[in-house]
Amino acid sequence: MVLDALARLAEERVGHRFKGLPPDAADLTVGELAAQRRNLFTDGFTTPVLALSAERLEHNLAALETYAERHGLAFAPHGKTSMAPQLFQRQIERGAWGVTLAVPHQVRVAREFGVERVFLANELVDAAALRWVAAELDADPGFRFVCYVDSVRGVELMDAALDGASRPVDVVVELAAGEGARTGVRTEAECAAVADAVAGSRALRLVGVAGYEGEVPQADPERVRAWLRRLVALAVDFDEAGRFAALDEIVVSAGGSAWFDAVADVFAEVPELSAPVLKLLRSGAYVSHDDGHYQRLTPFNRVPGEGGLEPAFRLWTQVVSRPSAEQAFTNAGKRDAAYDLDLPVARVVRRDGVERPATGIEVTGLSDQHAWLRTSSEADLEVGDWMGLGLSHPCTSFDKWALIPVAEADGTVVDYIRTFF
Repeated sequence: MVLDALARLAEERVGHRFKGLPPDAADLTVGELAAQRRNLFTDGFTTPVLALSAERLEHNLAALETYAERHGLAFAPHGKTSMAPQLFQRQIERGAWGVTLAVPHQVRVAREFGVERVFLANELVDAAALRWVAAELDADPGFRFVCYVDSVRGVELMDAALDGASRPVDVVVELAAGEGARTGVRTEAECAAVADAVAGSRALRLVGVAGYEGEVPQADPERVRAWLRRLVALAVDFDEAGRFAALDEIVVSAGGSAWFDAVADVFAEVPELSAPVLKLLRSGAYVSHDDGHYQRLTPFNRVPGEGGLEPAFRLWTQVVSRPSAEQAFTNAGKRDAAYDLDLPVARVVRRDGVERPATGIEVTGLSDQHAWLRTSSEADLEVGDWMGLGLSHPCTSFDKWALIPVAEADGTVVDYIRTFF
């Protein structure tokens, strides 16, 4: 089923719906266009166009697979980053346990493309969505679904919506990362109350504990590790209290893209419990990495001997105005580039097939369809030049592009990634 669904993506017509693609390819299917192996720079692609590096994408997929294996971690990368079933499949082929998601629509996308294991990193209280999940569980004995609970009220709403379901929905109690953090239960006593409510539910089954260390206030290695040890201690306390009786697996889960080294260290300390422990890491931004926020925060900066990630995105835009020696404008803006954490970074300039570093060029702002550039005396920049921008924050880069070319280093486009936001 999954391969059939992915194959059908290649049957979509290119047309006007997908920006940046060659106008003369409008009558082709995505598969037909991919088979032509056009060059991103010389075969009709229009700017702005976002591309993924084929080589760097493969490098990043391999890097986290290796890291997870080395540290005995199961891996459910957060799919909200890309919402690209083709990438979900590549991650699963690279050893991922399943896919983490955030909201019901994302789960529906994953299921449409055959994902068999989903970790929903949110409490799910939408009755219609819960009924749909129950129907999926009933229809597919191989489907595994786990989600957060973080309140007694939430447990009550879930139980009511799932009345009559034939399979229980597996849940993990979410421990908040501290006062002022995002979601999650604030104290261990409140965690126990939520667990008691699950025990009294007809439709839920408690299978573990989880949380997100990226929300630890004033996060540093010491504070993050201290919170992770609280999470592990909560799992131990629950187990000693018999809350995981009759389980064949206990879930302990954390891990964004900034502190997975701390997760690996602390999860290595998990003691033997009454059932084997699924130590589930959920980092998602690694798949494309970036040229800003995650480039600064990646744990591979702290543990360089473990490997590394490479920024795989490049937004190609074109200089359309050069009003003065100190200023220029390109034709990519907020509609095209992530800007919620950092502005794009000028990386390279292409002219007449020659690529060089974007020396003396700085992106200072974005309008809807323009990037504002400050240029120094070092900048050799003309109207018509192509500029490659590095982007920060993958989660708000993927969502601006419905079909993304995957290009090799010489510009040959070998695939197209379809996103569903």
